[in-house]
Amino acid sequence: MKTFSATPKDIERKWFIVDAEGMVLGRMASEIAKILRGKHKPMYTPHMDTGDNVIVINAAKVKVTGRKAEQKRYFRHTGYMGHEKYTPFAKMIATHPERVIEKAVHGMLPKSALARQVLRLKLRVYPDANHPHVAQQPTALTFNDKSE
Repeated sequence: MKTFSATPKDIERKWFIVDAEGMVLGRMASEIAKILRGKHKPMYTPHMDTGDNVIVINAAKVKVTGRKAEQKRYFRHTGYMGHEKYTPFAKMIATHPERVIEKAVHGMLPKSALARQVLRLKLRVYPDANHPHVAQQPTALTFNDKSE
């Protein structure tokens, strides 16, 4: 018996589209992260990029559970001492809804150069239903977490 290790010629990429309308943010982000890494494939290899491309539409209509809509804050630092900036979830979803999903998926990926490359190249998020990736003929991806 030999252990299989994927090589670049073995990798086949597919395109998936996810409609975020009414979906719970964290549950959706974990499924997207799994697809971006390629863990849904039997040929998954941790050191290779075996994942698929994901398009997320209707990012502005994503849901959060509990009191996260009032309590959740996004942190960033300006680089100066004591200059932490916190952006509430409500403001972030109103101004930059794509960043909400990108940050959630980033939190589900390992903190490595490969994960940053995967996030930058294979995740595309759009605030409404319009996207320029019709030519890729993406497969609709549904999860069973439409309700709370």
